Parts: sequence; C-alpha cells; structure tokens
Amino acid sequence: MIVTFQLLLVVRAYGADHAVFGFQMFPESSDWQAEIVRVTSDGEQIDVRHSWPGGYRWSDLVRGRGLTDPFVRHHADTGLDSQLHFFEEALDWAAANTPLDAETHHLEATVMVWPNGGEPRTLVFRTHDRPPP
Repeated sequence: MIVTFQLLLVVRAYGADHAVFGFQMFPESSDWQAEIVRVTSDGEQIDVRHSWPGGYRWSDLVRGRGLTDPFVRHHADTGLDSQLHFFEEALDWAAANTPLDAETHHLEATVMVWPNGGEPRTLVFRTHDRPPP
C-alpha cells in the first residue's frame, strides 16, 4: 500500500507543474536569468529594479527560489519547467498586487534559459494588461 502510494506520487510528479515528491536519479542541470520591465501605457519600459509608483520594489514583492533576484543567473533547482512556472506566477502576482501603481500597463520579462547546460534560449513572458486607474 505505501509503495503503491509512493509510486503514484512519483508518476504524478512527471506531469505536474511542480514535481513535488518526484524523484529523478539524474536531475537536470539547467540555469535561468530574467530581465523584468514595467511597461507604461505610452510604451516606456522601466526596469523593475528601480522603485515603482506607490513605493513597490520587486525584491519586496517576490521572495524565494531565486525569484527575489532573477537578474543574475540561477540554477533551476526544481527543474526548469517548474522554475519558470514559479517565475510566471510571481510576475502575474506582482502585476495584480500593486494597486498604488497607476502608471504600469503590464509587466514583461525576457528570460534566458540554459536547458541542461545547452545552448541558451530566450523566452518572453508578459502579464495581462492592468485595468486603467
């Protein structure tokens, strides 16, 4: 019974966004790094490392799993797909939870990934448009 339950958790982990309880004998060796900008309604792009209207800072809004400082290259310690899922959720959360910022139209991130030490690839993530103030 216990072994069956453990096997079900491992099988489930292979199809989940977050591979909790998923065991891999040889984990992947992927890295990632992101540049994030706030895009205003007139198209201006402002690095999120600078303070936002309302006093928001990326490092105060988002914590954990390399997300506080995505601007430097990090190892994807939970697997690249899982790490990118965490990052995309953090980006969406930051865009949706900054009500004092009436300037930002949406957030956009350019993410460099190095899957298993291979050639780098560039991905772009964009949040939904924020409602007008």
